[in-house]
Amino acid sequence: MTQSKANPLRLGAQDNVLVATSRIAKGAALGEGVVARQAIPFGHKVAAEAIAPEQPIRKFGQVIGFASQPIAPGDWVHEHNVFLHDFRRDHRIGAEFRPESILPVEEQATFLGYRRKNGRVGTRNYIGILTSVNCSASVARFIAEAATRSGLLDDFPNVDGVVSFTHGTGCGMAATGEGYEVLQRTQWGYAGNPNLGAVLLVGLGCEVFQIGRMKSAYGIEESETFRSMTIQDSGGTRRTIEQGLERIGEMLPLVDAARREEVPASELMLALQCGGSDGYSGITANPALGAAADILVRNGGTAILSETPEIYGAEHLLTRRARSRDVGEKLIERIAWWEDYTARNGGEMNNNPSPGNKLGGLTTILEKSLGAAAKGGSTPLNAVYEYAEPVTEKGLVFMDTPGYDPVSATGQVAGGANVLCFTTGRGSAYGCKPTPSIKLATNSALYERMKEDMDVNCGDILDGVSIAQKGQEIFGEILAVASGKRTRSEELGYGDNEFVPWQIGAVM
Repeated sequence: MTQSKANPLRLGAQDNVLVATSRIAKGAALGEGVVARQAIPFGHKVAAEAIAPEQPIRKFGQVIGFASQPIAPGDWVHEHNVFLHDFRRDHRIGAEFRPESILPVEEQATFLGYRRKNGRVGTRNYIGILTSVNCSASVARFIAEAATRSGLLDDFPNVDGVVSFTHGTGCGMAATGEGYEVLQRTQWGYAGNPNLGAVLLVGLGCEVFQIGRMKSAYGIEESETFRSMTIQDSGGTRRTIEQGLERIGEMLPLVDAARREEVPASELMLALQCGGSDGYSGITANPALGAAADILVRNGGTAILSETPEIYGAEHLLTRRARSRDVGEKLIERIAWWEDYTARNGGEMNNNPSPGNKLGGLTTILEKSLGAAAKGGSTPLNAVYEYAEPVTEKGLVFMDTPGYDPVSATGQVAGGANVLCFTTGRGSAYGCKPTPSIKLATNSALYERMKEDMDVNCGDILDGVSIAQKGQEIFGEILAVASGKRTRSEELGYGDNEFVPWQIGAVM
């Protein structure tokens, strides 16, 4: 009987595993005399050669784990025969730094955005209702829902909506320290995001996170486009809703007066996200998004790579591109912080990948990280920021965030991101307000199955479309969405529940 022929991918010259481009049947010929000894699921790995116990497993030309038992050519390579232990990374800070050539302004791509009074540019035009504490979350939601139901927005077509950003903290926390500072940065970051034309901040009144204290810390004054109130001072729930609607009504004509104008792509700040990853995330969508990020950087824009636990083990690929020793060392310091953070909470960095990631073919955090880091393209790493810090540098930067997508994206938006790209191989259901989220499918089967949720299919890279071509396509989609094209997640109504600030520290 003639053996069926599979066509798995070898991603690096030194790799000792191949990646299945479709389900491989037991007995299928893999090339070079290797035959599949078991059925290999789509996106999973198969050994290209014999691998002895404790020997490294290599994919992308990098170590992704170690053999826990003898692995024969043609064996399925996954959790049952791979484990992870510490090994030395060669960070070589700045060794591969090459200054990026930025296009002159007159040659840069353009989009239609909202130029704000402070010079920043928005891609959307929302009114946001922020909450200082969970105790004011329902009232904020009531105000937003009442504004939408009442028809108050009907006469203001240039306003994208009134949205409440509610959360589960703000009290029962220390009034100083890391947790408080992160929440304060996040709140102020959202209040200043250029996709919000105006902000109403609603509190209870007696919480730990005091509105007056935040206003004092950032020098915030009440204005036509920034108002604050508390339920206790306003006279209770009903009166607070009534007064909130009055203030929204006063803001609407001002926000509606904004008009899109042509601006250079250098005004874009792109958040890079991946979630529900699979074995193709690092082969198709992530490197294609990295190519789009490179194009944006050449056009003078900013790309924010994040999710620190998901670059763990691949951080050396970023430190080698660091603009300075300080930048490289700050990234290494954040990795060390995470090792301590997970240890003191009874976890470990290899708790990730998730069960869904593993079903998709990802075995260790190192494997996931190598694919995730590809979103950062190839340009220099210009800065490293802590969670929700204002991003001021252009080019590729890194923000320290968890890998949990809503929390990570919340930090990026607080940092100033006005557009977001999200890759997925499993089909993550996600959208973001006030920053539109473009969903990129890693494989064609997922794209066809969830067309209503996906904006771009990157699975055709497996059919011969180049990474460069797909990067150009994604960059074009970024410009279109930044100019007002609605994403799939916007059409579905996502974004009201995805504001999730990182909660660090004891709940008391």
